[in-house]
This record gives sequence, structure tokens and C-alpha cells, in this order.
Amino acid sequence: MGPGLYLDIGKRARDLLYKDYLTDQKFSLTTYTATGVAITATGTKKNELILGEIQSQLKNKNFTVDVKANSNSTLLTTFTVDELSTPGLKSILSFVVPDPKSGKIELQYLHDNAGVAAGFGLSANPNVNFSAVIGSKTLALGSDVSFDTASGNFTKYNAGISYNSLDFSASLTVNEKGDQLSASYYHLVNPLLSTAVGAEFAHRFSTAESTLTFGTQHALDPITLVKARINNYGKASALIQHEWRPKSFVTISTEVDTKAIEKGSKVGLSLALKP
Repeated sequence: MGPGLYLDIGKRARDLLYKDYLTDQKFSLTTYTATGVAITATGTKKNELILGEIQSQLKNKNFTVDVKANSNSTLLTTFTVDELSTPGLKSILSFVVPDPKSGKIELQYLHDNAGVAAGFGLSANPNVNFSAVIGSKTLALGSDVSFDTASGNFTKYNAGISYNSLDFSASLTVNEKGDQLSASYYHLVNPLLSTAVGAEFAHRFSTAESTLTFGTQHALDPITLVKARINNYGKASALIQHEWRPKSFVTISTEVDTKAIEKGSKVGLSLALKP
């Protein structure tokens, strides 16, 4: 009910413009054991490279354990505890095997008028991350910073403001140490048909480059959604997503450079199966 975390600023527009678009082939299958452990196997083909991943997740009341192994021989383990002694407080511990310096602890706290997240690495000279958002679910102001204790320098400092209502959202952020200015908006035109439009403008001061992206979505029926987007460089994308059974989706997307039609288009396919 509150302003959420810093990553929530501009999220509705980002989801409309970028979520579910892909140019690779991806397949995922989720199943559950008798003890309630969720096991998800994922395979992704990027060009001629095939990447695999297996994830298992166990939930017990407010405690969650995630173990994820991939074809790069790395193992990511995450422990999450919700409502840790205080309502709205979440703690997250993660580490990657075999990297001994990958351990990280993060605390998140959500309140009706604030959202705070703090994290630090489990090493002698860790990176420290801190973000805070104040306001309400309608109007929020926040910042996100990272500090490298080894060098004594700030590696990240971002700031943003957002406005949200039931059918409209707008945000303005300054990211990458003040080098990038981004503005976005989202408007839900017809809730019954999930019809929405959105746009994002991003300007990088160091290169004087600007990108303007427009997007829209519309539900053909309760289980079929179409989306499309285009930017000022002429790159256009579209997708159709169909929920052919509950919680199982097939998504077909395509991307084409309208200024270089002779190069052809890229096509992506995603199939996600859940019981």
C-alpha cells in the first residue's frame, strides 16, 4: 500500500515497453514434488549457444530457499525471510558457489510511507547499497546509491520521482551518476481489455544521445495479449502471448529494423509450462 522500493519507480512503463520481448528461444518447465518443492528447468538458445538452468524452491511459512544451478557451473543459493520480527521487514542472504566473495545480505522494509533497502557484500571491503523511497502509493520520491569501501568512491547514485493512480503512472529519474535522464509514462486506457499505452524518453549527456520509445498492449481475449513498440531509431517489436492453460504461456515475438529491412527480422519463442 506504500510507495514500494526504488525499483518500483517507473515499473509499469518498463513492463509495458520491455517485459516478455525476446529474440531467443526459451523453454521452461515447472513441477512440484510431494513435499511442495518447486523445480523449474529452463533452456535458452542464443544464436548457436544453448544455456541450461535448474532451480528448486522450497517455501515454509515465511521462509524461502532458492537454489539455482546453470550450465556455467555456478550455484546460486538464496535464503529469504519475510516479516522478520517486524511486519514489512524482509531479509535476503545470497551467495554463489564457487565464488567465496559473492555472499551478500540485503534487508528490505516496506511501510505505508516509506520503502527502504540496504545490502552489503560479505567480504573485507564490500560494496554497500542503500535505497530509500518516501511518500505514498500515489506520489513518491527516492534515491539509490552504492559505495565501494575498498576505493572509497560512490559507484552509483540515482534519484527519481513518480506519480501513480489506478490508470496512470509517470516517473522522472536521473541515473548513472547523473549522466542519464529518463522520463516515462503509462496509461491504462481500457481495464477490461488491458489496453494500455506508454512511452519512455532517455537522454545520455555524455554522448548527447536520446532515445524515445512508444509502446502499447491490448487483450484480444481473456487469455491472449498482444504488444508492440517502436523507437526513434526505427526498431520495431511485437509479440503475442497466449495462456493456453492456467499458468502456462506461449509467447512469440519479433523485432525488425525498419531502416534496414534487408537485414531481416529476429524472432523469439518462449514456452513456459506450469502444472
